[in-house]
Amino acid sequence: MTSQSAEIAVIGGSGLYALLDKAEEIHPDTPYGKPSDPLTIGSICNRRVAFLPRHGRKHQFAPHCVNYRANLWAIKELGISQVVGIGAVGSLTADIPPGSLVVPDQLVDRTNGRDQTYFEGPNVAHAPFADPYCSDSRHTALEAAERCDWRAVDGGTQVVIQGPRFSTRAESRWYADQGWSIVGMTAHPEVVLARELGLCYIPLCLVTDLDAGVEAGEGVTQEEVMDAFARNLKRLTGVLHELIGLLPPQPNCTCSDLRPAAL
Repeated sequence: MTSQSAEIAVIGGSGLYALLDKAEEIHPDTPYGKPSDPLTIGSICNRRVAFLPRHGRKHQFAPHCVNYRANLWAIKELGISQVVGIGAVGSLTADIPPGSLVVPDQLVDRTNGRDQTYFEGPNVAHAPFADPYCSDSRHTALEAAERCDWRAVDGGTQVVIQGPRFSTRAESRWYADQGWSIVGMTAHPEVVLARELGLCYIPLCLVTDLDAGVEAGEGVTQEEVMDAFARNLKRLTGVLHELIGLLPPQPNCTCSDLRPAAL
């Protein structure tokens, strides 16, 4: 393994812009342009880890402006097979209060206009996506949280909205009526691009707020989200370190087998 390779990637969401100390910074370019930020590579639990802030370290890219294709391509080029995606999400039910950690197993895409595939011709392929997240690695994430005395919510559906605005109260209530449990802005197309590249994707979703339709009030604000994430950052980082230590050197799952052969 060279100095510019890694085993695991961590994609940081809103509120997580740095992770590694004494890290090497690399500036990859890809056929799809530059990633959101330079990647940093260092060690956690004696594992080589690459970190990329999804929105850029200055939070300069709104959810619909993130270059998801470049981000995932740059990660794959480092020889990485496992990706941990951190996300700040809203809860669609009072049963999942702010400060909860959710490891979802399903996803609903409500975005539009985002570049969401590597297959634009001349080759065409269709990635299987019935189960967006890796079942094996999800259970590893739940175990990591348990070891840190944080009982994570096992499963649930994340609805991904376009953003950058938050939901109206009517939209929020409609999402909840469908039985969906959390709402975010970045899981799609990030997760499907990981699938097209044969990467094993593990979600860690931190609930920062109750969405607009759950309770009365003025609704969600950016300040509320960032403050809640900051309050839980140390705890979330502890789970992340535990998870990195528990993940196998090579995934035992079938995620790599789901990569469409045409790519």
